[in-house]
Amino acid sequence: MKLSADAARQHVDYTIWATRRLLDAAATLSPEQLQRDFGTADRSILGTLQHVLRAEYGWLNRVQGNSQAPALPATETLSDLRTNWSAVHANWSIFVAGLSDADLESVRAYHDLKGNPWTNTLWEILLHVVNHSTHHRGQVSGFLRASGVTPPILDYIAYVRMRGA
Repeated sequence: MKLSADAARQHVDYTIWATRRLLDAAATLSPEQLQRDFGTADRSILGTLQHVLRAEYGWLNRVQGNSQAPALPATETLSDLRTNWSAVHANWSIFVAGLSDADLESVRAYHDLKGNPWTNTLWEILLHVVNHSTHHRGQVSGFLRASGVTPPILDYIAYVRMRGA
């Protein structure tokens, strides 16, 4: 399977769209509700969102070959998350805007958080980033529902329909 540059751009745009919608819904909660421990690896809504932001930032730096990237600024509040995510998403958009189909076939060497070396094509990494974020947005959607908030529709097909309208 291959991913075209146009499809890569659309998937990154979808991730940005879905994350913004989820952040808007999370903004209706109190700080205590955002910190409620749901017993998952990242514990809370805020913790899960922090995890996704850190992952998107880390992968962006990997694909750009920036192993010495500065640490992500503090994300202690939802406002911090929104500010930092806006910058990360802007950089993802800039990165994918210049990609060609051939670029997506390029192989990127990197190390995981445990220091293990890996190589993957750029398109494989991009799909991983989108799928990872989608997985955790689904978790947060469930946490929102458990907190009494109806989560927004985040389905890819809803995004496609919205773009076509």
